[in-house]
Order: sequence, then structure tokens, then C-alpha cells
Amino acid sequence: MIIFQATGRARLKLSVAIVAVSLLVSVAGCSNEWQSLATFPSPPKTIVSRPIRTRPLKGRHVEVASWYGPGFNGHLTSTGERFNQSSMTAASRTLPLGSRVLVRNPENGRSVEVRINDRGPYVRGRTLDLSKRAAEKLGIKNKGVARVVITPVRPKSRHATADASPSLSSGVPVAESRL
Repeated sequence: MIIFQATGRARLKLSVAIVAVSLLVSVAGCSNEWQSLATFPSPPKTIVSRPIRTRPLKGRHVEVASWYGPGFNGHLTSTGERFNQSSMTAASRTLPLGSRVLVRNPENGRSVEVRINDRGPYVRGRTLDLSKRAAEKLGIKNKGVARVVITPVRPKSRHATADASPSLSSGVPVAESRL
């Protein structure tokens, strides 16, 4: 062991350096590399929201409709599709996603069929947000907000109609015979 003979200030600097090095060594010795490898990342945060209560589509309802478009064009809707302000769609907080409704403007008698593909509007007093195209066809684009009457549209039947060509039970058309 080598002992340095230092006096005054040099001795103070030497003792401070020895203390600093010993602290660094002790702190480094406390870290456990295996412990850091064994820890798992925390699970991703989930967003908890209120459940949405949908109401059945029965009969006619008078609702307050507004329209949206330019600022949301191309954004994802609640159904996962991209919003297109030129499509005949609407947003509702309570109507089931994918349902179709007939929207009629009682002031001018115009009506359009829209598909519910998003949630909204989130403005108090409004219950339906129409796409820009639907609002234009109804004549409420310039006004911005209007009372409308909505009526559920029944899904079209997948079965062949009576006037359609004959088909097998599998739905494949039967070739007509030429006698």
C-alpha cells in the first residue's frame, strides 16, 4: 500500500476524491442487472368510457340535426371506416351503428336515406350529425341546424323476389331451356 504524504489542501482534495469514488462503486454495486431484465413493461393504458345506450329504431322521431364535414373528412369513424363528407352517412349517439334511417326535412319536404356510421354530435341539444352531402340534399347546409323527422329503414331482403329469374335453393340462377 502506498501512502501519500499530503498536507493541507491536497489532503482535503484527495479525501474528497476517495469518498466520491467509493460512493460511485457502492452505488454501482447495488444495481442488479438481472432485476432490470426481469421487469416487464407496464400494460398499455386503456380508456374507460361510459357504455353507449342505443335505442331501437321504432316509429318516427323528431330530432335536431346538424352537419359536419370539412374538418373531419378522412378521419376514422366509430365503425372503423374513413369519413367521407360526400357520402350519405350520419352520426348519432343513440342509433345503432350500421342502421339506416330516412331523414326528412319537414320545412321543405326533402328526404334522404343515410347510414349511421359514427357517434356524435357532442353538442347539447343536437341528436344527429349529417354528412355534408346529406345536409345539402335536405337543404339545411346553409342553415346549419334544423329539426328533422327520422324513420327507420328496414334492411332489404336477400331473398329473390317473385319476378326475378328462377333459381335453385343455393341461389344460383337456373338456365332457361329453349324448346
